[in-house]
Amino acid sequence: MSSWQRSLIFGGIGASLSLWFLENLTHTLGDWLPAIVIGSGIAWVALKFQKDDTPKIKVEPVTLNRVQTELVEAKSLLDLLAIESQDLTIDGSAQQLSDLRSQIQSITSDLNRDEIRFAVMGGKSVGKTMLVNLLQHRWAEGISQKLVLQDTPELFAATDGGIIAERDAWKLARSSDVVLFVTNGDLTATEFQAIQKITSVGKRLVLVFNKQDQYLPEVQQTILNHLRERMTGILAPQDVIAIATNPKSLKIRQHRSDGTVKEWLEKPDPQILPLLDRLNQILLNEGQQLVLSSSLSNVTAVQAEAKMALNRVRRDRATPKIDQAQWIVAGTAFANPFPALDLLATAAINGQMVYDLSSLYQRKFTVEQAKTVAATMASVMVKLGLVEVSTQAIASILKTNAITFVAGGLMQGVSAAYLTRMAGLTLIEYFEGQPSGEIKQDVLQQVMQKVFEQNRRLPFLQAFVKQAVDQLVKPTIQASSTPAPEVSKPLDGLPAPQEAPLEIGAKLEDAKPLPPLAVPEPVLVTHQEPELIEGRTL
Repeated sequence: MSSWQRSLIFGGIGASLSLWFLENLTHTLGDWLPAIVIGSGIAWVALKFQKDDTPKIKVEPVTLNRVQTELVEAKSLLDLLAIESQDLTIDGSAQQLSDLRSQIQSITSDLNRDEIRFAVMGGKSVGKTMLVNLLQHRWAEGISQKLVLQDTPELFAATDGGIIAERDAWKLARSSDVVLFVTNGDLTATEFQAIQKITSVGKRLVLVFNKQDQYLPEVQQTILNHLRERMTGILAPQDVIAIATNPKSLKIRQHRSDGTVKEWLEKPDPQILPLLDRLNQILLNEGQQLVLSSSLSNVTAVQAEAKMALNRVRRDRATPKIDQAQWIVAGTAFANPFPALDLLATAAINGQMVYDLSSLYQRKFTVEQAKTVAATMASVMVKLGLVEVSTQAIASILKTNAITFVAGGLMQGVSAAYLTRMAGLTLIEYFEGQPSGEIKQDVLQQVMQKVFEQNRRLPFLQAFVKQAVDQLVKPTIQASSTPAPEVSKPLDGLPAPQEAPLEIGAKLEDAKPLPPLAVPEPVLVTHQEPELIEGRTL
């Protein structure tokens, strides 16, 4: 008997037993069976939704080894920035490099500290200062752990002084281990963006809804629930807490036995107990992990700033290489117009530019790799239809130019320059986003699409076409408008043209023969793909 036959027999027996069991169960329970089945299903669904509705904020533990590894990486980036910044006096590069090195030293020395730093942030009139005072006197004094509580300047001020104050507030938040972000109601858009910015870099954050006493009890709970809902996926519900640091005075009315009524105002105690309980839990459960997480966040910020500075230096050095490549290609296409596919080949398959940019961004392609990448970029341009779209846009702009009649190859020249520039900018964006590994065509296509969309706007195209016309056409017009020197026709009895012309009033016998002119051999100009040898174009 084969295996499938045995499976069929056993399956039939199992189905028969199941039907027999269900029939007997129905006979026993009677009409209650459907209600039991439906009720069980509803209960299961309710439990599942209740379980899934709780957001899971998963935080990976940070180890000392990981922080030290990132510190080594940051130091390497700063060393590379110092090497590649040829002139550290430009744009404050020397000061920036010095500041970043100081931050790395501070992070390294802070790894062994035993204090936990808290920063209280928020906008205007949300009760930050009052909260800091309460935490210092009602909480920090009774904690064995050494705590540092800092009240930061207010956020979101539109004045010049407010901008400076906000910058200082972010510095304090960056140096802290825990951020208490205070609001006095539902979050505004700017407050929500600030919270996202803080949590995106790995900072520990607790959202504090202060001044809840200014709302009716039912409104208080509605605001708290909405805050927790907006923080889904960002903060755990227990990290969104409602308090009242300075409750409003309540009017107390006392009816005496003699019929008189006495009234007075009574100041309630601050309502911060839920916050104190949560902070105690954070200290107990996370402890030194707060310091390691904060250190990792800070060193990651230093790395990001160093990469931005390094990319800025590299872009400054890459731009002249792209300019040179685009005008060489443009000049070739202008002098020798060719169809669109050949235009693409000349503009996009520019192996020398790929080679130079790869060396600049520490990718160091071989000559063959550079040619392969250039060919890949050409195929991506074809796939995205960039050649047709760009040539049509450039042609429409050239129609409005009064001097475009000078040469029929002007459109090809401008289009070739534009495509070469798009290829160069795409490489820069790709290298900055993908610092290592092989070229991924799908990622390259996304980057090229993005670069093309950013550089196809009409003002940019008009400025680029004008620059290209100035580069290609005006020298031609100036050369053609310069009058050629007149040459006297030889007459009978006069010297041959190779002899020196006579000055006015000179005698014929005074004329002296000129040395023979060196007439260059005619050169046949053909289009040929540049050959790459050791990074140079032949």
